[in-house]
Amino acid sequence: MISTKPYLIRAIQEWCVDQGFTPYLQVVVDSRTRVPREYVRDGQIVLNVGVDATHQLLMGNEEITFQARFNGTAFPIIVPVSAVAAIYARENGQGMAFEVAGEASGQSRSLDEESQPSELEPEPGAGTASSTDAPAPESSGAARPKLTRIK
Repeated sequence: MISTKPYLIRAIQEWCVDQGFTPYLQVVVDSRTRVPREYVRDGQIVLNVGVDATHQLLMGNEEITFQARFNGTAFPIIVPVSAVAAIYARENGQGMAFEVAGEASGQSRSLDEESQPSELEPEPGAGTASSTDAPAPESSGAARPKLTRIK
């Protein structure tokens, strides 16, 4: 039986885009994951998978592939669906967290306890494939929304 995980990832990404939100994909990086390693923090990376930040985005049942710009350089991204830890809207934190193979079972964590996104701002005029690394959250004094992992 095929997992529901890729369908849920696609649904939340589509919902974010429809609402005008920026969909972020939190990924546990392993040997099968192709991302720029210099942006990996604590074994994870947060990627912007919005339509303005990606080129040739394909969200399949086994892997998510696209091209993105990191500091102005195009980079092909390959993320196995099994490595996706969460997908959520940058603006309000709404989304869904997933179990990632290799994680200790019975452990519940929130995104705040996991690695924070790298601090990379999209380049102005970068076209449709802007930086996919998540910018640092704005410090407006308001509490940051939490996404709790449900098992």
